[in-house]
Amino acid sequence: MSTTLDPAQRVVITGVGLTSPNGDTLAEFRKNLLEGRSGVEDYDIRYIGKTHAGVCHFDPLKYQKKKMLRVGTRAGSVAIYCAQEAVRDAGLDLDQVDRHRVGVYLGVTEHGNVETENEVYELSKYNYDTKYWSHHHNPRTVANNPAGEVTISLGIPGPHYTIGAACAAGNAGLIQGLQMLRLGEVDVALSGGISEAIHTFGIFASFKAQGALAVHADPTKASRPFDKARNGIVVSEGGAVYVLETLARAKARGARILAEIVGYHMNSDALDFVLPHPERQGECMRRALERARLNPEDVDIVNTHATATPRGDVQECEAIRGIWKDDPSVYVNNTKSYIGHAMGAAGALELAGNLPSFEDGVVHPTINVDELDPECALAGLVLNQPREVGKVDVILNNSFGMLGINSAVVVRRFVG
Repeated sequence: MSTTLDPAQRVVITGVGLTSPNGDTLAEFRKNLLEGRSGVEDYDIRYIGKTHAGVCHFDPLKYQKKKMLRVGTRAGSVAIYCAQEAVRDAGLDLDQVDRHRVGVYLGVTEHGNVETENEVYELSKYNYDTKYWSHHHNPRTVANNPAGEVTISLGIPGPHYTIGAACAAGNAGLIQGLQMLRLGEVDVALSGGISEAIHTFGIFASFKAQGALAVHADPTKASRPFDKARNGIVVSEGGAVYVLETLARAKARGARILAEIVGYHMNSDALDFVLPHPERQGECMRRALERARLNPEDVDIVNTHATATPRGDVQECEAIRGIWKDDPSVYVNNTKSYIGHAMGAAGALELAGNLPSFEDGVVHPTINVDELDPECALAGLVLNQPREVGKVDVILNNSFGMLGINSAVVVRRFVG
């Protein structure tokens, strides 16, 4: 499809900005993925106590004043850092574009829980007298906050909103940006996903009550998708924002092109609040490939959503097996084994970790697999050590979420 579309309809990636538990630039992130370095650490949170989490260590003061940090949110800081880094990475001079035609579309799993929990906790110190409730609470908790904070930071008067798509939200942000570009609504889209999940005790408490919170003596080994001894999710924060442009515009300004987005699909299981459905997941992947006008055998890397829950990993492997059978030439990996589950940022961050494969021809592995679960044994699964494959042309990125929301994004090596 990519070679037959009008250049005004082809959408390319020209910049990436990210923060993750094991890296605050794409180069650092990629290096740690290839070296097998986890970013998960021991973590303490109110009412839960000791657990594990993926914690980001970026410097928020790089792009924000202390006053704005006090007024804003952690999600906003993550979004601002990633967006500013993406614009910088793309070599995009916002003074040379019509800022009214720059859109900001960020996926989130949820937003506002952190701020509300903190306010209630502070209020408890004053016998719940609401005169001590912060007047900043409303702008902090509106759903569009993270994207809105980006527009304030970058001085963008164009459209902005967040996309609530559970843990498929990172992909959903990319899809939204692509669609708005193809509709001609914007000239540049800042798209991706962000998460501040580790700062709300509620998410830990809920996963713990569900029996889905990972426990391990070594935090760096707590996130272990596909391993027979996996026992749950490691909650993480993070973000990844992409600069998306039409091919015509990117070429006109002489931009470096990292990849082209050629296919996508989103659908719903329509069955259960939390349990995934492999048939619907498989349908999502197939339709993304159909939109890209690609066959399953054209795919080089499938990045899995697998969160290290006992049933979830098996269900996704069943969906993948239904498409690629036992084809060892389609490499399958997972990024959550390094950073945990970054919720709304997961899909965007995981795609970023695989993008450099177009240049170096290496597939990063899934780590922490000491004993592979036979039900997760896929022919092309890359485990514990990177795989040099020579050339990578197509990556399919899976991202699924609660309430049965599924997403798949297909990117390919740019071909002019």
